[in-house]
Amino acid sequence: MYTLAIILIVLLGLGNLVWVGRHVMISRQRRTGFALTPESPGPPQAAPKITVVVAAKDEQENIEACVRTMLAQDYPNFEMIVADDRSSDRTGEIVAAISREDPRLKLVTIDHLPAGWSGKNHAMMHGIAAGEGEWICMIDADCRQTSNRTLSVAMQHALDTGSDMLSVLPTLEMQGFWENVVQPVCGGVMMIWFHPDKVNNPAKRNAYANGAFILMRRSAYEAVGTHEVVKQCLMEDMHMSKKLKDMGMRLRVVQNFGLYLVRMYTSLGAILRGWSRIFLGTFGTPGRLCTSAALVLAFSLLPHLGALAGLILALAGAAPAGLWPVVAATGAAAAILQISAIYRFYRLIGGRTDLAWTFPLGAALALLALLMSISRLRPGAKVVWRGTTYTAVRS
Repeated sequence: MYTLAIILIVLLGLGNLVWVGRHVMISRQRRTGFALTPESPGPPQAAPKITVVVAAKDEQENIEACVRTMLAQDYPNFEMIVADDRSSDRTGEIVAAISREDPRLKLVTIDHLPAGWSGKNHAMMHGIAAGEGEWICMIDADCRQTSNRTLSVAMQHALDTGSDMLSVLPTLEMQGFWENVVQPVCGGVMMIWFHPDKVNNPAKRNAYANGAFILMRRSAYEAVGTHEVVKQCLMEDMHMSKKLKDMGMRLRVVQNFGLYLVRMYTSLGAILRGWSRIFLGTFGTPGRLCTSAALVLAFSLLPHLGALAGLILALAGAAPAGLWPVVAATGAAAAILQISAIYRFYRLIGGRTDLAWTFPLGAALALLALLMSISRLRPGAKVVWRGTTYTAVRS
């Protein structure tokens, strides 16, 4: 028991340092953080043509808002292509009706999925091939633009920073309890490996992109090998960004405030399945998945578990009597630092600050999603997405 108490004190002490560091990072972000907003400059004076492409499978609930808010952009030189990927609902019909109103919109119908391809990658490749833009803007069907300046400010920023690939990170629309509890935590897990400062540094190998909004030079898209090189990947955005950065091209990610929203999932089951797929496709190796799970357990859950266990054992008079109160106090300090940091973080991103106290619950469910991902690394494991079954492929 003596050894266990010492180990817990050391781990909980490290947890205190981690959460102090999070407070420092949040303070720095508040002072110097950059995000694109509707007030950002743009469009460029010589506006290159952009082909906006979205792959849609059974998206009748989202596709009209996605298309109409994009067509309302003030950017002067763009076209939009929707690749309807084997939809069995009214997706294609809705897009066709809008295309009769606006000649900038084109519908491409995909009626089959070749072996060895994921549905989205196959549809995106065909949609991009049907366009003429010097730049390609890839978005998701559940994106809704809240500003008519998204394309203008993104294109201006890409040119100003010399980017070959720019990913404008989404603002998550989180309406239900579970969305607000779990999704910010899962997004934080991603930042363990893909902090924007490292991604934007050409000297670092870290590469990340979010498929909700990617603006990419067509020449760069062709140089990395188009979607052909990521045809089996369920997180093609991540793999394409890594290949682009490995080739020495300029990758950049940037936050947005007020440009567009994405509502990813609406139920707890969908959240767990979706994030387990994201973790699997993004991390893809046992090492990264297990390390992420261990970090969530050690720094997100252990402060609360340690404080509770230390208190119970101290009250029970367990030996070594002098150490369990230290365990309880160190765990409680880490838990207080954690929840206060989460409160400040939610305030920074416009999240539900009244739900900061639920962070341990969100962390436990994020850990469950990571464990679901790890289970899919076994040979022959399957992933079902958008009604299509795929074999899980390691990165």
